[in-house]
Amino acid sequence: MKNTSNILKHLQPFPLELGDRLPGIEIAYHTYGKLNSERSNVIWICHALTANSNPMEWWPGLVGDEKIFDPKKHFIVCANILGSCYGTTGPLSVNPDTGRPWYRQFPKITIRDMISTYEILRKHLGIFKIQTIIGGSMGGHQALEWAIRKPALFENLILLATSASLSPWTIAFNQSQRLAIEADCTFNEGWQGGGAAGLKAARSIALLSYRNGIAYNLTQAEADPSKTGCFRAVSYQNYQGDKLVRRFNAWSYHLLTRAMDTHNVGRNRESIESALQKIRALTLVVGITSDILFPTDELKFIHENIRNSVYREINSPYGHDGFLTEFEQLSNIIHQFNQINKHETTA
Repeated sequence: MKNTSNILKHLQPFPLELGDRLPGIEIAYHTYGKLNSERSNVIWICHALTANSNPMEWWPGLVGDEKIFDPKKHFIVCANILGSCYGTTGPLSVNPDTGRPWYRQFPKITIRDMISTYEILRKHLGIFKIQTIIGGSMGGHQALEWAIRKPALFENLILLATSASLSPWTIAFNQSQRLAIEADCTFNEGWQGGGAAGLKAARSIALLSYRNGIAYNLTQAEADPSKTGCFRAVSYQNYQGDKLVRRFNAWSYHLLTRAMDTHNVGRNRESIESALQKIRALTLVVGITSDILFPTDELKFIHENIRNSVYREINSPYGHDGFLTEFEQLSNIIHQFNQINKHETTA
């Protein structure tokens, strides 16, 4: 299996949707497998908020040998999103005008800016057709926006636990996390460890939206009902917060949640519905029954407005995180979708 990690350096000015521009950008990306002679076997994976460009790390149930996305059959591409901290240009990158990291001075970005970086990478890789694009959560926002911008590029589109526009409910979760980061006085001090306590608190808030009461009551229940301290739920929140602080930073988190807030496929278009109707790819829309961040009604709305789409649900007690954990259900749903497509194309 061929697995490569690369950095693409784009040395030309990169204009941003909201009016600023970056003097140039770097795009970190992974590829697995190789293009076939027809260049028709491309799988493009869009990752969510704090993931990286290596889906074998965070999606091992879907990507790998003998998995639904198999590098022996497919050429798999995943790029780190603009503003992140895993190799693509972001707040810890050096601002050439000052010689120091951008930190909070990094310009505001949108989901559409992320798609513009993908277009640069796609052309660099010589990809003119994408067999399947897939994304969950914020990754679904990217996949949806790209399929609207370039409808002829994609044969299949798979959207998991996502939305056509960010709801006030989800924006409120994001703002609560940013308030936690901003309450950490070190966030504005301009050093790489700044904002760590705020980021830990933000992660604690996020976890409540990624799961739900049922999931916590299942996984963090106490065997000893007489306990008065050292609760499992407390340890879990602390552990997950510390874990994120070790691998991420407060500036990227703050920036990317604001970019997520901008997601609305109807912005500067006639309407959300008309934007969705531009999509030509055969589309699979998957909701999660217990997801409180992106409830199934939002997924059904997408399905109802995309021609040639099907809707399926994952039954899981684990809420929004189900798109990252329910590998068996998701693999079966995607396999069935692929079989339907094969039948339609050969009929």
